[in-house]
Amino acid sequence: MIFQKAFRRICNELINATFPFETRGFDLRIHFSAKLDRSTAHRIRLGNYVRLRKDARIEVLDSLEETGEPAIVMGDGTDIGSFSTISAKNSIHLEREVTLAQSVLIMDHGPAHEDVTIPIKDQGITEGGRIRIEKGCFIGQGTAIVCDKGELVLGKNCVVAANSLVTRSFPPYCLIAGNPARVVQQFDPVNNEWILGGTLARGKSSPAAPAKAR
Repeated sequence: MIFQKAFRRICNELINATFPFETRGFDLRIHFSAKLDRSTAHRIRLGNYVRLRKDARIEVLDSLEETGEPAIVMGDGTDIGSFSTISAKNSIHLEREVTLAQSVLIMDHGPAHEDVTIPIKDQGITEGGRIRIEKGCFIGQGTAIVCDKGELVLGKNCVVAANSLVTRSFPPYCLIAGNPARVVQQFDPVNNEWILGGTLARGKSSPAAPAKAR
């Protein structure tokens, strides 16, 4: 046990010292089995207290055009669960205190499939979009969040139930579930109560505007 703890600490310190992240905060903990590519680490920005757990995969596509902006941003307190994958072609931004359970997939692109005469594996990937998950969200085990185009935003303090498929934006304070995902419950800030379904999203009340990324 003592040897294992020492080994994990040494591996964590080695990653912190040798990976050229664009920026990294303090108390960064990366499990030795996490999968990162040193050659694209400069496109990743990490805040304070970020956790990358066992076998988490963080990748920036090699073909990504250099824009001067980070492709992946993880705010303070971001926690990436075991076996989860974040794959960025354009931009994936996790604001502070976002938590991913095990085996979550977040991907801002998908497989190209327009030409029916060519095998999908030979068509590359789509142009993709941009993903922003606002502060305080919890993403349940086995969830996939995929954005083929445009911008996908999850408002702050959303909960996504396990095994959901999210392909569009949702407002803040929602419980989201299903394939495709839909609003199951939403907090009404006017009446200070939780309501069933997407009543607020359909415009029957006037919720506070979604928080902007900071």
